[in-house]
Amino acid sequence: MRISTSQFYESSAANYQKNFANALKSSEEASSLVRVKTAADDPVGASRLLQLGQQASLLDQYKTNSNSIKASLGQTESVMTSINNVLARARELAAGATNSGYTDADRQANASELGQIEEQLLSLMNTQDENGKYIFGGSKDDVPPYSRNSDGTYTYNGDQSSLKLPIGDTMLMAANSTGWDVFQQAANTSRTQVTTQSAPSPDNGTVFLSNGQMSNAGKYNSDFRKGEPYSISFVSATQLKITDINGNDVTSEASQNGVIGNTPNQTVSFRGVDLSLNVNLKSGDNAGALLPQYSFQLGSKPDSFNVARGPGNPSTAQVTGTSVTDQAAYNSTFPSGSAVLKFTSATQFDLYAAPLTADSKPVSSGTLAGNQATAAGVTFTLNGTPTANDQFSVSVNTHESQNILDTVSQLKSALNTPTAGNTVATQKQLADLASGMANLASGTDQLSIGISSVGGRGAALANQVEINESLSAANVTTRSAISESDPAEVMTRLTLQQTMLQASQLAFSKISQLGLFNKI
Repeated sequence: MRISTSQFYESSAANYQKNFANALKSSEEASSLVRVKTAADDPVGASRLLQLGQQASLLDQYKTNSNSIKASLGQTESVMTSINNVLARARELAAGATNSGYTDADRQANASELGQIEEQLLSLMNTQDENGKYIFGGSKDDVPPYSRNSDGTYTYNGDQSSLKLPIGDTMLMAANSTGWDVFQQAANTSRTQVTTQSAPSPDNGTVFLSNGQMSNAGKYNSDFRKGEPYSISFVSATQLKITDINGNDVTSEASQNGVIGNTPNQTVSFRGVDLSLNVNLKSGDNAGALLPQYSFQLGSKPDSFNVARGPGNPSTAQVTGTSVTDQAAYNSTFPSGSAVLKFTSATQFDLYAAPLTADSKPVSSGTLAGNQATAAGVTFTLNGTPTANDQFSVSVNTHESQNILDTVSQLKSALNTPTAGNTVATQKQLADLASGMANLASGTDQLSIGISSVGGRGAALANQVEINESLSAANVTTRSAISESDPAEVMTRLTLQQTMLQASQLAFSKISQLGLFNKI
């Protein structure tokens, strides 16, 4: 086979360029020790490097989120621990006030310190983080979660939403604890009340029956609620009688089958509720004649409402009173939790479930009658004339739970009530203190659950951080193995390619001298 001179030169030049390019590439690789710079260098390796890069970015974000959650949990736990310490002092003050040697002045001194504790609790429960966000407000972290109402009670302004951040491929973790979970769900053990139905005139306080204290939530929900309200009467000096709403005699379910003594400080237990019974007989009193003149009604506290005027209302009208006037309509229609009463004119109004949005539909509508607006079974009494776009926020208190601020406030009020020389007032105060201490215990238990939740999340976070660090280390190792070169292998290859380049130069030089023109 004949090879033309031009073919020889072209083939030699192409071979030389190829060897030169290989040597140059290996030289660059030896300088940078980076094997895969473009997808052409290693298509499979480049694809894997892209995936590993994305994973590394996610792991960096997980680390940032983890640091943020760790700081948030640390602050939350610190605040909760402070609240727990404050509540411990409140319990000491309440327990000390039950001392029979305390005077009204002593109890009022305790009440004054409870007032300071109340302010301290409000400040702690409205704690802000380094960015000015309220840590217990849920997703509504731009407004204080707790505010004091005009009647001295407190309203939770936050929501139940937790801010969850990803800390792993399949793991989300709440960065905050809501006031709803930590404070609002504390069971209210004082959710029943006793009202006097009949008593001798004048009533000299022979019989005092306290409001009920829930001692067994299961029996209260399953047994007590189905028969309320109950009537409590006395058939003799030593026997009381309890009948349910249908007139059935259920005395047999009371402690000692309703047998009582003519002494103070007795406890009557009935369907998960404990009542303090005091029979205050004076010299010459006939218990058999006096006690049957007393009768009481026992039932759960009716729902109450707190109404706040909208800050942007065009008028100065205020809601001064609320009451359930149609129980059936209230039970079936009124929104649970909270509602918004909105006036569309000076006389027309709508009631919405909160929060009010552009898509909200009214659950009830009506016309103002005098100064009263009745919606979904609840009558609102106003002072002043409303105008269109007036709004009132309505929060419902079902008394099933009670936050610690309301509990401390009630304890303070109980201790500020004078009792000197008044037996019944003293007994009522002791019952109120017992109720307050039980609710303090309930609030502390709920707070402990919140602290445990923070601790559990902290432990889970630490475990996930360790996993992420291991993944990050493996990611770096794998990327290095794919993208980086072995120095020994690169130098060996470079030496071989340089030798081949030199050989191709020498071969070209020798073969080019074999032409016919060199023989003439």
